[in-house]
Amino acid sequence: MTRLYNDPAAFADEALEGFAAAHRRWVRPVPGGVVRATAKTPGQVAVVIGGGSGHYPAFSGLVGRGLAHGAAVGNVFASPSAQQIRTVARAAESGGGVLLLYGNYAGDVLHFGQAAERLNAEGTATRTFAVTDDLSSAAPDEAHKRRGIAGDLPVFKAAAAAAEQGLPLDEVARVAAYANARTRSFGIAFSGCTLPGADHPLFTVPEDRMAVGLGIHGEPGIGEAAVPTADEAAELLVSTLLKELPDGVTAPDGQRAAVILNGLGSVKYEELFVVYRRVARLLADAGVQTVDPEVGELVTSFDMAGISLTLTWLDDILEALWTAPADAPAYRKGSVPEAVAADEDEDEDEASYETGSGPEPYVASDDSRNAAATALDALGRIKETVDAHADELGRIDAVAGDGDHGIGMQRGSSAAYEAALHAKELGAGAHSLLTAAGDAWADRAGGTSGALWGIILRAVADALGDIERPTPATIAHGVRQASDGVRRTGGAEVGDKTMVDVLVPFAETLVQQVAEGADLTAAWAGAADVAEQAARDTARLVPRMGRARPHAEKSLGTPDAGAHSLALIVRAVHGALATCQ
Repeated sequence: MTRLYNDPAAFADEALEGFAAAHRRWVRPVPGGVVRATAKTPGQVAVVIGGGSGHYPAFSGLVGRGLAHGAAVGNVFASPSAQQIRTVARAAESGGGVLLLYGNYAGDVLHFGQAAERLNAEGTATRTFAVTDDLSSAAPDEAHKRRGIAGDLPVFKAAAAAAEQGLPLDEVARVAAYANARTRSFGIAFSGCTLPGADHPLFTVPEDRMAVGLGIHGEPGIGEAAVPTADEAAELLVSTLLKELPDGVTAPDGQRAAVILNGLGSVKYEELFVVYRRVARLLADAGVQTVDPEVGELVTSFDMAGISLTLTWLDDILEALWTAPADAPAYRKGSVPEAVAADEDEDEDEASYETGSGPEPYVASDDSRNAAATALDALGRIKETVDAHADELGRIDAVAGDGDHGIGMQRGSSAAYEAALHAKELGAGAHSLLTAAGDAWADRAGGTSGALWGIILRAVADALGDIERPTPATIAHGVRQASDGVRRTGGAEVGDKTMVDVLVPFAETLVQQVAEGADLTAAWAGAADVAEQAARDTARLVPRMGRARPHAEKSLGTPDAGAHSLALIVRAVHGALATCQ
């Protein structure tokens, strides 16, 4: 378990602060993550990687010459926000464009995609690519749905080495895609990991059993088997990977492969070496030539007791990229030239990468400022509700997911309230206050829920404006726009076991009751009743999206965490509406 922490919600920020302080020769901190401490190469493509905390040395430990130019680091097991990614990318880029690389998880896809849109709109050419190496998370015909695990490293390494060679942005992106297409990973675990502040692991494995096909966010495996010997574990890992060869590799005999035997947090190095001795023999017996194998902790999951094996099938191009020198805090290979420190003046520029809190002073009508006061009260009640249910939300989320929903919602709702309070003190109307709250929620929470709650608050803000007096019809319209925006951005529909299963019927009921003449408080109360029932009904569904999808049967009988938190929140908002009536 994680024994040393202060406030669990601050763990990721404090860990990053300490990491940067300990590795000043390689990295310097910027808002949202770290970038290289060495001087930039003008015109070179900047490879910016990222993901949630809890996986060290991924992602911050892989920043340095020959590897990433920067890393955006999110909350524990949650993607960094679009603003974090944008800030890191702008600090890292040097005129050649930016390639954003990350694992294939819903929150990362949303936030990195949004960051790329903003960077491109600002004139910084940006491409994105999601790593999909975990063969246990989807069938070969749905390989695009696979998640990224320890195969992140060879993909990051290939792209970064290509950037060091001076290749243009589109070619560096092509190299990343090519390395990903030739990379496969598979893992096993003997116990789950425990998040900071939690008193139990995200999942447990019966004694003398192991989970097969685990995920690096603590997702349970897709099956169980008896605990093997070290040799038996090696045989399972190797045989599984050799069963699925990438296009262009007709047989393992005569092929070259980069090999990573990865420890997930609690397996000791000596144990890894015992396993690797058998891995090496099995690959040699199959005719595979191993190239610069890596044995150790490369992509972890806090204190999870488990291992994974990754093979990247090499050709001359990929081998040169894999063996190219690199010098990062947690990964070094070969010899790189003497480093030149970055210009100290660059640190002074970082503040300009942060967006402001909005126009000061705000322009708003008295009617809109009164509505903003109600919105602030609602956000305060949301924060209190989330704080009271954070542990419960985490437990629900851990049944088939990664257990971070409670922490993420706490960070998001707290940041939203503080931003709204600041905006209210500056005279903001409803639109400006909710916009500030939505941006803060998305930025601090990260993850899928952070992105979607940012969309929800912004949609309602856009409907209300800062001048007109909000009416029940405009508020209901804003909620419906929020529902449409979440479905459009997240891709989920009713029945997928997500927050959409609550948001859609809530919005439809609110619009209908307002149209029938109900006042806002009564209409909201009726819609909240529908939302609560819809949240309970998600217990009968199996997930068809997100990290819980590979473990659908495990979630039967348990409501979706996002759906449950939304139902709690709309009920809390009803309290604010009733008070102001």
